[in-house]
Amino acid sequence: MICHLEAPRPSRQSPGRVALAFRFGLPLFLSIPIDAAFAADPALDPVVITARREPEAIGRSTSDIVVIDAEAIRNTRADSVEDLIRRAAGMQLARNGGPGQSSGYFIRGANTNSTVVLIDGVRVGSATLGQAEFEALSLAQVDRIEVLRGPTSSLYGADAVGGVVQIFTRRGEGAPRGNATAELGGYHSYRGDVGAAGSSGPWDYALSLGHEQSRGVSAIAPGDQFGQFNPDSDGFKRDSGSLQLGFTPAPGHRIGVRFLETRLNAQFDSTEPPFFDDPSPDFRNHLITRVAALDYRGKPTSAWTTTLQLSSAVDDLTSGGNIQNRFVTRREQATWQNALDVGAGQQLMLAYEHVDERATADAFPSEQVRRNDAGVLGYSGTFGAHTLQADVRRDVNSAYGGNTTGRVGYAFALGAGVKLRALAGTTFRAPTFNDLAFPGFGVPTIQPERGRSVEAGASWQGDAASVSATLYRNDVRDLIVFEPDSSFCPPDPAYQFGCAANRQRARLQGATLAASGRWRALDLRVNVDVLDATDRDTGTRLPRRAAHQESVAADYIDGAWRFGASALFVGSRPDNGVVLGGYGILDLRLAWRPRAEWQVEARLANALDRTVEPVRDYRGLGRQGWIGVRYASTGL
Repeated sequence: MICHLEAPRPSRQSPGRVALAFRFGLPLFLSIPIDAAFAADPALDPVVITARREPEAIGRSTSDIVVIDAEAIRNTRADSVEDLIRRAAGMQLARNGGPGQSSGYFIRGANTNSTVVLIDGVRVGSATLGQAEFEALSLAQVDRIEVLRGPTSSLYGADAVGGVVQIFTRRGEGAPRGNATAELGGYHSYRGDVGAAGSSGPWDYALSLGHEQSRGVSAIAPGDQFGQFNPDSDGFKRDSGSLQLGFTPAPGHRIGVRFLETRLNAQFDSTEPPFFDDPSPDFRNHLITRVAALDYRGKPTSAWTTTLQLSSAVDDLTSGGNIQNRFVTRREQATWQNALDVGAGQQLMLAYEHVDERATADAFPSEQVRRNDAGVLGYSGTFGAHTLQADVRRDVNSAYGGNTTGRVGYAFALGAGVKLRALAGTTFRAPTFNDLAFPGFGVPTIQPERGRSVEAGASWQGDAASVSATLYRNDVRDLIVFEPDSSFCPPDPAYQFGCAANRQRARLQGATLAASGRWRALDLRVNVDVLDATDRDTGTRLPRRAAHQESVAADYIDGAWRFGASALFVGSRPDNGVVLGGYGILDLRLAWRPRAEWQVEARLANALDRTVEPVRDYRGLGRQGWIGVRYASTGL
């Protein structure tokens, strides 16, 4: 069975599995923030950044990329950042309970640790487990999300096997504006946030603060396989804040400072040593995520755009019940990126990155350190109806050596809004600090996973409707899994129960279909994902991946009123020896805007009160009502 990542779940399993239940946080951040102010004319085509690290019109991209804009976020029926992404971009979600609980996620069937997550270009998450913690993030801080599906290690380095999720926080421009939201919901839930943004002379600013809390339900259902059920409610509290401040000393040049911090206090069900038989302690995750960056972007000449960035990120987790474990990670990075216009419609992108990662944890005998240097070269050119994009990247890491990855994409505009495209690339996933150094599990000589991916797509864009479809296949080898047979481990008594090993291959193939349209006052959106994710050695399905997932959303606008409904359908999934049944969720929304600045809204999540088992023995929320008010000034 392929190694998959999930929330902390200590149990009486093998030492290797217990090792994977711990969460550290030392993400390797390998990207830079690019401001939309330097993008192409948005009146011609929506602009994306993640597909090429430099702004480009989405119609020119050879990649499969989804944009979730501010309006879509404002009108969402999703309960969290991860739920929003799965509805809009087809990401599958395996969450250990309701909102605020730890989650795994799969883009195109790739492991949780095979997706890169960025906030304003800064990579977030745990480098010991290798996954970002979506539960730490708040929708209150999000202005836009770009989801790049497919092979992208040649742009973003390690772990970009399934794709990249980039979250952009708000940036100020124009007249000063303010916003505020307050909502009350079932399960003693509350959400509130305030913000302000704008510009004055050469200065621009944006500030956002938010608070959320919910009593929730018991994350684990009675009768679970490990005896971890505790009838108490497992709720959460989350405080978040972000600040962006920019100074433009001359046209085409900007110096920016970015800061974001979230604090999560979430209860969960578990047991703890020595016998793992007592679920009564009050288990909690106290997680602080902090990101700070200083960057400059400017145009020394009309054909040259350069970006410099220094960043620091901290991930501080204290987890447990009567026994508390603290894990602190720090990373510092310097990046220099350059875009050179070398001809009409042609551009070269060159970047150099250096990152230092450090982790301290109770489980490790000493501080863990590794350094990565990387060079990136990219090309993009448009020749009439043809677009060609290619990039190559070389990473050299002090812990696991050097890796070279590449990608090439081609798109052809047939006319009448029709575009065909094809893309192929190579990827790698770096071994985590757990894989390399966790006592009794990690092996210092473990090697990165490697993959080869191909895809082909077609799209049509009309005045009031659009349709897109993509077929893909990704073959991954040298998967890092827990090997229980100690004969495959180094000759050391520490590995008597097994170790980490490159012992598996997987094939991820499938199709995605998206359609949207407007007919008079009615907006419709449909997403369909079909996935065949299998272990190539045994032919069995990979755990927690559904063979299909669909989402449908409809909104009807009548003057000051907006009526909305959305449905999510998830197929059956294998999980820890059983097959979880498929499920469907219906959400309803009503909004009334008496004035341009004010909106009163009511939502009914899981309106049919369906029982949802997102992960074996865990349960999601039942029917939950919300009522709230939203204010957004048009200028002060």
